[in-house]
Amino acid sequence: MSSVFGYESYRSDASTGVLTCTYSLDGREFSELVRLAPGPRWTSAAAQAAARLVFLLAGVSYYKTAAPAVIDLGSTALTPLEQDFLRDFYVNGLAEFAYHNGVDLSALTFAGPVTGPVTNAAAPVLAKDLVLAKDQVAADRVLVPFGGGIDSIVTVAAVRERVRDVALFVVSRPGDTYDAIERPAAVTGLPVCRATREIDPQLLASAQNGFLNGHVPVTGIISAIAVLAAVLDDRSPVVMSNEWSASIPTLEYQGKPVNHQYSKSDTFEAGFRAVLAQYGLPGYFSYLRDRTELWVGREFAALRQYHATFRSCNKAFYADQSRRLDHWCGQCDKCCFIDLILAPFLTRQQLRDIFAVAGEPLADPGLREKFRALLGAGAKPFECVGEVNECRAAVLLAARRPDRAQDPLLAELAAEVGQWPDAPSQDDAAAMLAPVGDSFVPGAYR
Repeated sequence: MSSVFGYESYRSDASTGVLTCTYSLDGREFSELVRLAPGPRWTSAAAQAAARLVFLLAGVSYYKTAAPAVIDLGSTALTPLEQDFLRDFYVNGLAEFAYHNGVDLSALTFAGPVTGPVTNAAAPVLAKDLVLAKDQVAADRVLVPFGGGIDSIVTVAAVRERVRDVALFVVSRPGDTYDAIERPAAVTGLPVCRATREIDPQLLASAQNGFLNGHVPVTGIISAIAVLAAVLDDRSPVVMSNEWSASIPTLEYQGKPVNHQYSKSDTFEAGFRAVLAQYGLPGYFSYLRDRTELWVGREFAALRQYHATFRSCNKAFYADQSRRLDHWCGQCDKCCFIDLILAPFLTRQQLRDIFAVAGEPLADPGLREKFRALLGAGAKPFECVGEVNECRAAVLLAARRPDRAQDPLLAELAAEVGQWPDAPSQDDAAAMLAPVGDSFVPGAYR
């Protein structure tokens, strides 16, 4: 195993809008290119601070090729706050990767210069401090990262009612777009701020190069790029669509949480917000932080204009275009979850129209074990799916619908959940539609 992963340098070119981040691993060099709109704003202190954060977070993709015990930051000095945040990003953001590869990250060491805390008297008011009367509209120029799923669609629909100027943010590979994002984005009618992320080609040949492989906290990297995009387009805040259940670990291993959605969690959000505040960078918060997926499902059900275009299917996002589907697969864990979370709020026919070619997952008895896993009767999948109590509430609520009376799989699942000692009552299920926990969402966006 390699001994040192190094942060080498980052540089930006205002004339081309390209940020180049360079890393090393015992003699091997990696470069990542992030492309945004060119222009003079690149030379501002805010843009350089945001570019530096992209450099810091994007390194995780290259570190995990060998996961050495030491990370050398070179000449990149960190504040104590950044040190804590970056270590948490690596150790907890790569917990799933470590679990699958048998790697212990607990002793991970960062070597490099430390600088004093940043004092920025010119920092703007944080988003959580903004409170508007009900009939007021925020003058913010908001940027909403958009993935085309029910979460980001619900966020866009709500935020645009309270903000004068909203733009979507989309990241893709150079020369490639995803239909599952572009189609619902077109329905919004909003402008789209775009970035491309070109990872080093060596990562695409991981097996040939003998690299370790596995999940990385990609939402954290996208968040940093979104903040840079917001600076360049004079926008703030960046409004995410990460709900309450994203903070719930997928599993616990050796007494420690392993969360597939770590960089969508409240822990990441709080740490990232604190780092951004050091430099007076754009505000950042998740509109859905204290909302359940069940609540999101109910809100999305009313947004009929998106039902024919959204597609939260894993196979819609394959990097290999030859394997990418232009319809729901109806078989993956994400298809099963979306069907389940919408079933209490949409008719049987509406859901069958949505899944169309593949067929509705709840109509397929062969998917029984995938649904049982979502309900907690099996290992929770390493996917962006809801917490088990949300899923249990969804199955009980859906089974009570008159138009679902003849669905054998749904009836079977509801009967099994109803027999469990910790089965949610009707009141418990209704409570899952209420806010849960804390959030950084400002009053202006409620």
